[in-house]
Amino acid sequence: MASILGNVIGFLQKIGIYDVVLPFLLTFTIVFAILEKTKILGTEVIQGTTYTKKNLNAMVAFVIGFLVIASGKIVAAITQVSSQIIILLLLSVFFLMLVGTFYGKDEDVALTGTWKWIFMTIMFIGIVFIFLHAIKIDSGNSWLEVFIGLISQFWTSTAVASIILIIGVVVFVWLMVSPPKIGKDKST
Repeated sequence: MASILGNVIGFLQKIGIYDVVLPFLLTFTIVFAILEKTKILGTEVIQGTTYTKKNLNAMVAFVIGFLVIASGKIVAAITQVSSQIIILLLLSVFFLMLVGTFYGKDEDVALTGTWKWIFMTIMFIGIVFIFLHAIKIDSGNSWLEVFIGLISQFWTSTAVASIILIIGVVVFVWLMVSPPKIGKDKST
C-alpha cells in the first residue's frame, strides 16, 4: 500500500516534473549563471554602474534549456548523472564526517596539501566514470562498458602493456624532476 506522499511523488512523475521541469530548471540555472559570471554577451552601463545583459543571458539560457529537454537522451543522461554525482557528494561528506571524529574540539576539519589533491583526483575520476556510464551508444551500451570491454579484450596484448609502461615511466619521471616543496612557516 503506497503512502500519501508516495502518491504525490508518483503524481509529480506522471505530469513530467522529473522529466521536463527539473532538467529544464537545472540547465537554465547553470547556463544563466555561467553567462552572468563570464559576461560573454556583454555588459551595459546604467548611471555609472556596470550590469550584465540579463535579458540576453536569460533568453539564451531559456533556449538552451528547451533544446536540452527536447532530447530524451540528454534528459536521461542528466537524470542519471545528477543522481550519481549526489551519491559521490554524499560519500565525500560521510568520509569527512568520519575523519572529523579524529579531530579535537577546536581543530578545523579540512583536507590540505597532498590529501586534498588525491581526493580531488578521485572525485574527478569518479565524475568522468559517471559521465561515461550515462552516455549510451545505439546498441544500448554505455561508453564506459565499451571502454572496459576493449580493455578486457586486449588486456594481455603488448599494446596495453606498452601503454601502462609509458604511463608509469611518465609518472616516475614527473615525480623525480618536480621541484621540492618548500615548507610553510608555522609561526604565521
